[in-house]
Amino acid sequence: MQDRPLFWLQPIETLLAQFESRREGLSSEEAAHRLARYGRNAFHPPAGQSLLAKIAKRMLNPLVAILLVAAAISSISGDLGSFVIILTVITFSITLDIVQEHHAEAAAENLRRSVAVRADVYRDGKVTPLPVEDIVPGDVVELRAGDLIPADGVVIEAHNAQVNESLMTGEAFPSAKNSGPCHSPTPADAANALFAGTSMVGGNAVMLVVATGQDTRFGGIVTALAANEPETALEKGVHSLGLLILRLTVFLTLFVLLAHLVAGRPPIESFLFAVALAVGLTPELLPMVMTVTLARGALRMAAKKVIVKRLSAIHDLGAMDVLCTDKTGTLTQATVTLVDHLRPDGATSDRLLAFATINSRFETGVRSPLDQAVLSHPNLPETGSWQRLGEVPFDFERRCVSVLTADGDGPWLISKGAPEAILSRATGLDGGDGAVRPLDDTARASLEQLQQAQVTLGYRLLAVAAKRMPAGTTAISLADERDLVLMGFCVFSDPPKPDAAAAIATLQSLGVRLKVISGDHGAVVQHVANAVGLPNAQMLTGAEIAELSETALAARIEHVDLFARVDPDQKTRIIQALQRRGHVVGFMGDGINDAPAIRAAHVGLSVEGATDVARAAADMIMLDSDLAVLADGVREGRRTFANILKYVRMGTSSNFGNMLSMALASIVLPFLPLLPMQILLNNLLYDLSEIGIPFDSVDSGDVERPHSWDMKGILRFTMIMGAVSSVFDIATFAVLLNVFDAQEATFQTAWFVESIATQILVIFLIRSSGPFWTSRPHWILAATSLGALAFAIALVVSPLRSVFGFAPIGAELGLMLAVIVVCYLICAELAKRLALANLSSHRRRRRHAVHPRH
Repeated sequence: MQDRPLFWLQPIETLLAQFESRREGLSSEEAAHRLARYGRNAFHPPAGQSLLAKIAKRMLNPLVAILLVAAAISSISGDLGSFVIILTVITFSITLDIVQEHHAEAAAENLRRSVAVRADVYRDGKVTPLPVEDIVPGDVVELRAGDLIPADGVVIEAHNAQVNESLMTGEAFPSAKNSGPCHSPTPADAANALFAGTSMVGGNAVMLVVATGQDTRFGGIVTALAANEPETALEKGVHSLGLLILRLTVFLTLFVLLAHLVAGRPPIESFLFAVALAVGLTPELLPMVMTVTLARGALRMAAKKVIVKRLSAIHDLGAMDVLCTDKTGTLTQATVTLVDHLRPDGATSDRLLAFATINSRFETGVRSPLDQAVLSHPNLPETGSWQRLGEVPFDFERRCVSVLTADGDGPWLISKGAPEAILSRATGLDGGDGAVRPLDDTARASLEQLQQAQVTLGYRLLAVAAKRMPAGTTAISLADERDLVLMGFCVFSDPPKPDAAAAIATLQSLGVRLKVISGDHGAVVQHVANAVGLPNAQMLTGAEIAELSETALAARIEHVDLFARVDPDQKTRIIQALQRRGHVVGFMGDGINDAPAIRAAHVGLSVEGATDVARAAADMIMLDSDLAVLADGVREGRRTFANILKYVRMGTSSNFGNMLSMALASIVLPFLPLLPMQILLNNLLYDLSEIGIPFDSVDSGDVERPHSWDMKGILRFTMIMGAVSSVFDIATFAVLLNVFDAQEATFQTAWFVESIATQILVIFLIRSSGPFWTSRPHWILAATSLGALAFAIALVVSPLRSVFGFAPIGAELGLMLAVIVVCYLICAELAKRLALANLSSHRRRRRHAVHPRH
C-alpha cells in the first residue's frame, strides 16, 4: 500500500475504472478470479503451513537437532541399532505431531468459519452475505451501524455514517464519513475513506473496496506486530514448564557426560548415553497432547453450543475465576416489551407513543431491542403521513438519537435516549394539553421520583423529547439537540430468565464469581441482581468510577459485583482492574460498545447474534446466550487442562526418577545400565502408551475449581514421585547385582522391563487424585498403555531381543521383577496422595486469596 497512490484522493469514477468495477458490484466469476489473484481478505497469516515447513520447524527444535547429530555419530561409528532407534523416535514423534496438528487445525478452521464475520456484498447485481475473507478489490459492500469495515476503500454513498477509527487514530470520538472529494493526504482527515479494522457506530454507507488483507493499513500493522504477539496464559505455562525441564535436563546430561569422560569412558558411547538421557527427560509429545486435547475440547464445546475461535482460550476459560457480563440476554430473557408510555406527570400518553414510534421508524442503523419493542407494540398510533428529512445518529457519548421529520404541520426534531441524556438537553415539559411547562428544579425532582418508582420495579426507561423546527429545515446537527421539550418516558420490561439464578449458583460452585456490568440505571441492575440470586451486592456507578484512580478502582473492585451506568471505556477499566488483582477474567458482551472489554479480557465471549465487532473480538462465541451453557464450557476447559497436566505429571515424575537412577548408576557400574538404543526404545514405547491421555476422563475435583500452572507444585510432585521411582530403581540394581549376579546384558534387560513396567503402569495411579480403583481410565488410554507394555515384554522374550542387546531372563528373575513392580505401585499410590495433598493445600490457599470472604 505504501507504493500506491493515496486512494482517497482519487475520484470514485477513477477508482471504479481502475478496479474494473461498477456501482452494482462484481460478478461471481470476476470475484473468483480476483480471489485467486489477491488471496483471501485475512489480516493474520494462515494458521496452516506447508508440510515441509512443519517438518523444518520441528527439525529446528534443539532436542531434535541433538538427536540427528547422535544418529549421524551412531551411523559413522557402526552402531546401526542406535541409528535406527533414534530415527524411529524422531520420525514417530514428528509424524504423530504433524498428523494430530493437521486434524486439530482442520477442526478449528471448520468451527471458526461457522461463525465467521460476514458482510453484505453486491454480487451478480444483488446483495449477498459473504464471509469477509471472500471480499476482493473492486467489491461494493453495504455497511450499517455495528458492522466491521472489512477492507480499505472509499465511500460511494453515505447516510449519517459515523465510524470509530480509534484503532488507527487514537481518537475516541466517531468520524463522520461522506462521499465527497478529499484533498488531504492524511488518513485521519480522509472523510471519504474507510479502513479495515474500524467499525461503523452510526448511520449506513456503501463502500468500494480498493485493498484487502495484508495490503490494507490494518494488515500492515498486524504483520508488523505478529512477531511480538503476547503469549497466552497457556503459552506462558508451557514456557515455564519448558524452562523447568531444560534446567533438569542440562544439569543431568552435563553431569553424566563430564563424569564419564573423567572416568575414561569412550567419548562416543558417553555422548550417546547423555543424549539418550536428555531425550528420556523431555516430554516430546507434549505439543501433540496439548493440540489433540484442546481440539477435542473444542469439538466437545461445540456440541454444547460454544464455538472456540482460539484453542488456547479453552485453558483460559478453565482458569477463569471472575466472569463479567451485561444483564440483557444473559440474566434476562432479552424479550423487551413496551409496557407503558408515560407523560411527565405519570399519565399514559398516546402522543408520546406516536413520537417514539416516529423516531424508531426513521432511525437508521441497527435497531435496538427497545426500538423493536416500540415498533411491535400492538396499539401503535397512525404515523403514515410523516416523512424522514434527516438524522443525528446514535453514539455512545451522547446516548441518544435524533431524527428530523415532517408532516403537514411542519418539521419536528424528535429525540430519544437515556433519560439523563435527554433531560440534559431539555428545557421544558409537555403538559399534555399542548402547553409547555418549564423544566425547573421542582419539575426535575418530580421526574426523578417518577423514574425511581419505575426502575425500582425493574423497568427500564427511555426518554422522548421533541421540538418544532423552522419551516424549510431539511437537515439537523448536534447543535440542534437543545431546548427540547420532554414528552415523557417509554417503560420497558425485560424479566429475568427463570433459570438464571440456578446458572449463577452453578458458576459460583465452580469458583467463578459473577460481576454484572450494565449501562442501565442502578435500580434496574439491582432489581435484576436480586431476582437472580445476587442480593445485597455492592454497586459502583459510572459516575463514581470516573472519580476513582486506577489504584483506587483496583482496591474497591474486589468487593463490588454490580456496575451501573458505565460507558465502554469504564468496562475496560473494570476488566483491567480485576486483572491487576490477579484474577483470570472473562467478559461476555454482544454490542459495539462491548468490543474493547471483550478484547481486554483473558477470555472474550460473545453470542451468535452479536454485532460483527463483538464477534470478531471474541475468543469464543456462544450459540445460546445462557450462563448454564457457559458453565459447561468452564467444566470442559478444566477437563482439558487436567488431561494436559496428567501428561506433564507422568512425564516429569517417572522420567526424572528413571533418568536420575540411570545417570547415577552409570557412574558406579562398570557398564551402562541401559544402552542408548534401549533408552530410546523405552522412551518410544512410553510415548506410545500415553497417546490416549486426551481421551481420558478426569476427577470431579478437577472441574470444581479454577486451575493454573503451578510450577512449584509440579516440581514438588516430580521430586516426590521421582524419589520413589529412584528408590525402587536402586533396589532393583541391588537385587540384580547381589542376588542374581546379573551380567551386563541380563542387567540391562531386567532393568528395561522393570523401568518400562513401572513407567507405564503408574499412569493408572497418577491419572486420578483418589484411589486408582475408584476411577476407570478411558478404554483408549487402557489400550495404548497395556498394549505398549505387552509389546515391550513380547520384544524381550522374542528372538528379536538380540537386535536391541537384550538377553533371556529366567522365571525367578521375572517373578522378582513382578514383585518389585507391585511394591513400587503400592508405594507410588501412597506417595501420590502426599504429593497431591501438598498441591491441593496450595490451591486452597490460592483460592482463599483470590476469593476473600466479604
